[in-house]
Amino acid sequence: MNLTVIVPAFNEADYLPLTLDAIEAAAAQLRACSGVEVDVLVVDNNSTDETAAIAISKGAAVVHEPVQGIARARNAGARNAQGDVLVFVDADVLLPPALLEAIHEAMSDPACVGGGVDVEYRPRQRVMQLYLLAWRLLARRMRLVQGATQFCRRDAFEQVGGYDEQAWIGEDVDFYRSMERLARSAGGTVRFIEQPRVQASSRRFDKWPLWKTLLWTNPLFIALFRRRTAFWAGWYRRPVR
Repeated sequence: MNLTVIVPAFNEADYLPLTLDAIEAAAAQLRACSGVEVDVLVVDNNSTDETAAIAISKGAAVVHEPVQGIARARNAGARNAQGDVLVFVDADVLLPPALLEAIHEAMSDPACVGGGVDVEYRPRQRVMQLYLLAWRLLARRMRLVQGATQFCRRDAFEQVGGYDEQAWIGEDVDFYRSMERLARSAGGTVRFIEQPRVQASSRRFDKWPLWKTLLWTNPLFIALFRRRTAFWAGWYRRPVR
């Protein structure tokens, strides 16, 4: 079983080096313990900075996806991946060293079609810390699994049709639910890894006003406007950097 780590990236020159360093540390630990091969593929999603050059300098392969969209970028990575297991990691996420081992262990069960990883944020403001903690607990109860780090078998990815390219937000939750449906129909399982967690950047929550965070993380707002790109300029056209 070989793993391909797919990192979609749009103008991530500042964050990408640390993300790739963390991935390489986790890959080195997995290779040392299990002899499993891990390759890293960065999808340059129409960047105008040094994202692609940085990825190459860190030893990652680079694929270019000129049409903006996180779902399109993830799908482009999957089409070009070599591994039996696909691991999707956002470009501003830090993997703990033991995570790829945990994913490998989960996928060593033939019944497991894929899964997701718990996410930790560390915003500066206390009110935001409490808000995100509440959101995390609610998401756990509702089985809303974010895409900061998700993984699946290549054939499972193809069977569910990958990520929904018409959705500008929430495509990761849809993808996880698709894997759950696939697992139920095939008598398989999905695996949610609670420990170790990944650490995602809190840059939006540190820089946005509180009202914007409350609006853009509101489930009703997301459900109503998730397929209308004009509402998500803060993710795609004017992202926080």
